[in-house]
Amino acid sequence: MRKMVHIIVVEPSPIIYEGLVQIIGKSELVFRIKQAGSLEEAERYLCARPNCLVILNPAFIQHNLREFSALKGKWPGVQWVALIYIYLDPQVLALFDGQISISDLSSVLVTSIQKVMLTEPVQAAEKREEVLSEREIEVLKLLALGMSNKEIAEKLNISVNTVITHRKNITQKTGIKTVSGLTIYAVINKLISLENTSR
Repeated sequence: MRKMVHIIVVEPSPIIYEGLVQIIGKSELVFRIKQAGSLEEAERYLCARPNCLVILNPAFIQHNLREFSALKGKWPGVQWVALIYIYLDPQVLALFDGQISISDLSSVLVTSIQKVMLTEPVQAAEKREEVLSEREIEVLKLLALGMSNKEIAEKLNISVNTVITHRKNITQKTGIKTVSGLTIYAVINKLISLENTSR
């Protein structure tokens, strides 16, 4: 007997929701699916099913990344799939475990969902340990707290050029180019708390 997959679709459009239900229903997946009109409503469902798959319209989080990162931290067993139908910042999409597009063929959509389901959600701390060195993490923390290159250099007792080199390495390893994106990365990976980000 196949494992039951619990899916929450955070998308207000009944057409898109019903379309997903129809497409997934034609697959071999055994599933239960619910629609949530907001992240708050999705979280109520997560209380009953903490290990499920959430298909989320990223428009809900584009201006609410702090709330989303807090939600991800609270529910580490949940897998998050972005439902894309407009261009989105790659830094926002990097927060998800997988992506599907409204223009995907049915078979591609189902395969994408199955691929996410077969992989365990990667804990943020494990990702961080593989990607950044200890010194890069120190630089990232200070950068996320709003410090300039000069302030970071003084705090860590290194040269400004060394700080710039660390920043380049951090950008290269994470794929994130903006300070705001790196701040979000630092919060999601629990390097700094949300309270510390407003300087």
